[in-house]
Amino acid sequence: MEHTDAPCDLDGVRRYRLRRIRESLAQRDLDGIVLYDQINTRYAIDSTNMQIWSSHNEVRYVYVPTEGPVRLFELGGETLFAEGLPTVDEIRPSIPFLYFLAGERQAEKAKAWAADLDAVIRESSGGNRRIAIDRIAPIGVLEMQRHGYRIFDGFAVMEDAREIKSAGEIALMRHAIAVCEQAIEEMRAAMEPGITENALWARLHEGCVARGAEWFETRLLSSGPRTNPWSRECSMRAIERGDMVGFDTDLVGPYGYCCDISRSWVCGAPPNDEQRRIYADAHAQIQYNKALLKPGLSFRELTERLRPLSDEFVRQRYGVAMHGVGLCDEYPAIRYPQDWDEKGYDGVLKEGMVMCVEALASPAGGRESVKLEEQVLITGDGCEQLSSYPLEDGWL
Repeated sequence: MEHTDAPCDLDGVRRYRLRRIRESLAQRDLDGIVLYDQINTRYAIDSTNMQIWSSHNEVRYVYVPTEGPVRLFELGGETLFAEGLPTVDEIRPSIPFLYFLAGERQAEKAKAWAADLDAVIRESSGGNRRIAIDRIAPIGVLEMQRHGYRIFDGFAVMEDAREIKSAGEIALMRHAIAVCEQAIEEMRAAMEPGITENALWARLHEGCVARGAEWFETRLLSSGPRTNPWSRECSMRAIERGDMVGFDTDLVGPYGYCCDISRSWVCGAPPNDEQRRIYADAHAQIQYNKALLKPGLSFRELTERLRPLSDEFVRQRYGVAMHGVGLCDEYPAIRYPQDWDEKGYDGVLKEGMVMCVEALASPAGGRESVKLEEQVLITGDGCEQLSSYPLEDGWL
């Protein structure tokens, strides 16, 4: 778990993140929060154990009180995953009640889980019986309610906590981006006619994991006609000469921090006129919208000021114009004006947020799409771009 070559004081980052959670709990007058989501547990205590498996098997959880000791409930009570962490005060055996492990004894195990958690909460509780939970089977909520608890949304607590990054977090994110961009360069060197999309993606995967990255949230890489419409994951299709190749990294990198950037290239040939045309539009979108970012700007104002999409790109527009990022995709989601009434919500950009600026030029009925994305830090007077892998300015 510990890294001797970390680009910052890891314990300082850990204490900052725990403090942010407790401030978010106090603002909501909550006694504490139960965390099952493995991104949230990572943020809270920086301990990992089979993250992807534990994300779909509810066997590992953390209780963070507004005041008092933090408990990690580990499968089998193992301690080696949290040795030396200042954010963990006690490790206890977890009581899983998912059907896979409990079977017909699920109700019995859920009652035991709730009784055990109730005893822990009472030790540091402010007595208001208000707790948050981020992710749990319905039977768990019912059992806690039987103990007299009011249950609140844990993701609201955690998204607010994760919103503002410390200087240490930014240092870790810069490292994750550097790792990812080195692997992107290796992937580009491997791109040649005949390589499959899966094989090309494997070069990115290998390069990142070899440098300490942890996992990818998606496998978004496609080529030629598979780029339109956008959002297909990589396949066994052999990439042909002259194909547009687009990808979105969605990398959970070293120390758990995300690098989420997109690039589009042409395989083995100069771009044709149509590829240049749609690339130029995506490039203009990302440069224009990035320049809008500054603290104090409301989400609604930002939506209203976005570069208008060309008519041919509106139908197949991307789901968001921008989104927050930290350990993974985070609050907020900035919508296009066409989606504001149905999906938009307001808020304010703040110094210390990290945002991903998206651009998709995907003509309805066209052969190909161009996907671009940059990762930026909101600063005191604007934004600083964190991602640095070059765009294809020579195509413009």
